[in-house]
Amino acid sequence: MFGFRSTPAMPTSETALPGRAEYGYPLPTTHRVLDVSPTGPWPEGTEVMYIAMGCFWGAERIMWRLPGVLTTAAGYMGGFTPHPTYEETCTGQTGHTESVLVAYDPATIAPEQVLKAFWENHDPTTANRQGNDVGTQYRSAIYWTTPAQQAAVEATHASFQRELTEHGHGEITTEERPASEVGTFYYAEPYHQQYLDANPGGYCNHGPNGLTCQVGLVRQDQVPAQVDVEPPA
Repeated sequence: MFGFRSTPAMPTSETALPGRAEYGYPLPTTHRVLDVSPTGPWPEGTEVMYIAMGCFWGAERIMWRLPGVLTTAAGYMGGFTPHPTYEETCTGQTGHTESVLVAYDPATIAPEQVLKAFWENHDPTTANRQGNDVGTQYRSAIYWTTPAQQAAVEATHASFQRELTEHGHGEITTEERPASEVGTFYYAEPYHQQYLDANPGGYCNHGPNGLTCQVGLVRQDQVPAQVDVEPPA
């Protein structure tokens, strides 16, 4: 899984596609798997983190399978184009990366456990690339919304970098920023939401990368991996 290198160009606010003032499609009202609205409102105390780890189809499935996650959504974040479409994002000219909104109950799952699944199921050392998916829209990213999440990002980054280094891999290139600095999370088109539930045999390039992010006493097998999903009948 490790070792590819690519350096596609990131657009600027001046060169990015212009976008539009509003969505051109309806927002999701319920989650196909978790039956909780991906747009809220959510129970008091719910926390939200945004992650990007390549194609959002597989990334979203990894996240919705974590115990304590209330709902998820596929979308676009981190760029300049307002209300981008999938086709526009695929050009690499919006600045957005394919992202997943993760709303979770912090009394049930800690941000470190969410991040454990993040680190262990993609290659965070390849800038703007996951496997055969190449472009700034596939860059690895974490956008946090609380101080506890920021601390978890820093701690798990350090832990996983030690693991990478020990096994001869490179430096983490994951973009790590507060969501307030990044800007709006734009929900993707309805057909992208919970795509691999609607299309169990659909494209997915995610799976365990063979390394472990040490997080307290959490065992690796407590974080479901993409390949654990039952194949279509």
